[in-house]
Amino acid sequence: MEAAEGPIDVRRPALAVGLVLLTHAGLLAWGAARHSPTIDEVAHLPAGIDHWRSGRFDLYRVNPPLVRMLASLPVLAASPVTEEFRFAHPASRAEFAAGGAFIQNNGPRAFRLFLLARWACIPLSLLAGWVSFRWATALYGPGAGMLALCLWCFGPNVLAHGQLITPDVGAAALGVGASYLFWRWLHEPRLALAVLAGVALGLAQLSKTTWVFLVVLWPVLWLAWRRWPGGLSRQSSWARDGLHVAAMLLVALVTVNLGYGFEGSFRRLGDYQFLSRPLSGRTDQDPRTFAGGNRFRDTWLGQVPVPLPENYVLGIDFQKREFELERWSYLRGEFRQRGWWYYYLYALAVKVPLGTWVLAFLALAVTLGRSARTDLRRDELVLLAPAVVLFVWVSSQTGFSHHLRYVLPAFPFAAIWIGQSARLLSGPARPVKLLAGAALSWSVASSLVVYPHSLSYFNELTGGPKGGHRHLLDSNIDWGQDLFYLTAWLDAHPEARPLRMLYHGFFRPELAGLKPIAPPEIIGNPGKTLPAHRGGPEPGWYALSVCWMYGYGTAGFGYYPQYTYFRRFQPVATAGYSIYIFHVTLDEANRVRRELDLAELDRAELDIAELPGDKPAAPGR
Repeated sequence: MEAAEGPIDVRRPALAVGLVLLTHAGLLAWGAARHSPTIDEVAHLPAGIDHWRSGRFDLYRVNPPLVRMLASLPVLAASPVTEEFRFAHPASRAEFAAGGAFIQNNGPRAFRLFLLARWACIPLSLLAGWVSFRWATALYGPGAGMLALCLWCFGPNVLAHGQLITPDVGAAALGVGASYLFWRWLHEPRLALAVLAGVALGLAQLSKTTWVFLVVLWPVLWLAWRRWPGGLSRQSSWARDGLHVAAMLLVALVTVNLGYGFEGSFRRLGDYQFLSRPLSGRTDQDPRTFAGGNRFRDTWLGQVPVPLPENYVLGIDFQKREFELERWSYLRGEFRQRGWWYYYLYALAVKVPLGTWVLAFLALAVTLGRSARTDLRRDELVLLAPAVVLFVWVSSQTGFSHHLRYVLPAFPFAAIWIGQSARLLSGPARPVKLLAGAALSWSVASSLVVYPHSLSYFNELTGGPKGGHRHLLDSNIDWGQDLFYLTAWLDAHPEARPLRMLYHGFFRPELAGLKPIAPPEIIGNPGKTLPAHRGGPEPGWYALSVCWMYGYGTAGFGYYPQYTYFRRFQPVATAGYSIYIFHVTLDEANRVRRELDLAELDRAELDIAELPGDKPAAPGR
């Protein structure tokens, strides 16, 4: 039964839906308890606390405040120790200084506070699963709803980010929720639904500015819906529906302003100090040193009041500036100071379970084999347009390419559309039924085998999470999440002390019982563009985050080859899949010194001394 024919009774699978959602919540809660705070979480939590206490929203302005404010609610009840941090410069990131102070001031209880914040965000992921079930059921039937729900609730990327206080899963939930209400309004154009859709649209804007394009896309989809054959119902009229759309946008605007407490709302456009090139109008300086500007200041537009909160506007400007920085990016063994337009396509190919890809191709086959049904095709336009526009928009920002999570808000839309492949499970063709069933089982099993290390998940094409670092870095595999697994390993292997380590993250290793003493460095490369320092491999026990093994600095702010020589050693263990543990013997240290001397570095330039027991290189090396 299609959506245009009326809603489907979803009461019968209620028990199964409840069990899946309950399992999903349990997986997120347990995963949150097992992992140390990730890089961005360190800044999100104190920023959310500061919003409540100060009524200001400049901390972490690059993202809207809704998700971190929700996360900080239970933490506020625990009376955490915080300090006030404000921006010393428009381009500064004071929220990370606030994060460091928050961890320092709260000591060992800091992790418990982050855990409370993580748990507070779990309902957002449950909301995304529920909406996925309802929408897929309405479009394709109850089987499709259950399949969409399973794809969301057991997807490794959802399990990875749904346990964090970062805004990506929250944006997915609120974005798909708003779009679902908009679709409901298209079928039943009532003012009450229009107002609900407007509130949901505003909440989506408050989760992540990625959804700002919905303000334009919804009116376009409404026009396309009306122009579609059969799109005009007897109960609707152009004038009334147009007023409803205007009401949606107005309600969304009010909701955004309420979310910021109307802080700086209706400030004149000419009074802003912008940093990005399009808004500042400055092209004569490197974006890293922008003093700011305003291309509208001396125009009539500069006198126009902006009906949006000040920090919402500045957040969009700052986000644009971030992409202008052209940071170091990594893809499949290559570093460069820009991103790739196909980065997210590649990341999906290696980070999404292969079983899910099989189901996606089956869904495509179902779509292509379906007779022309204008009502369902029209519904699918409304379903898929937000995901496609989001994916294209994010892919077009090629200043840097770091995180698959940037396109995570498109995932529930894809899961709903893939859900239609469930029809094959009840079809007459036994081979196709077996293929669809096996694909679903493969998708779920592939994810759960890696759990709770879902952040490091890679599919079988890459060799799983152990081979993932050859393809992607940063939040795709190593975001500072495995400190507690390293502590547990070290407690079980006291012979590994003293352990020298290099950690990719902002949480304090000391609070996990670790002493962050850096390994010896080697600085140099074939082009000899970096200064030379004495150093090199030494015997001992080491633990390195995989990002440092590839020279990837935090957030892509630099390329640091000092420790890449560790890739020449064979690890003896891993903490999770993001921290590699090495026991370097004297012979191995000398072997790597010889290899570096012959393959990469100039001994005269680096003045690398041999360790006692060095042996001459083998003939022909």
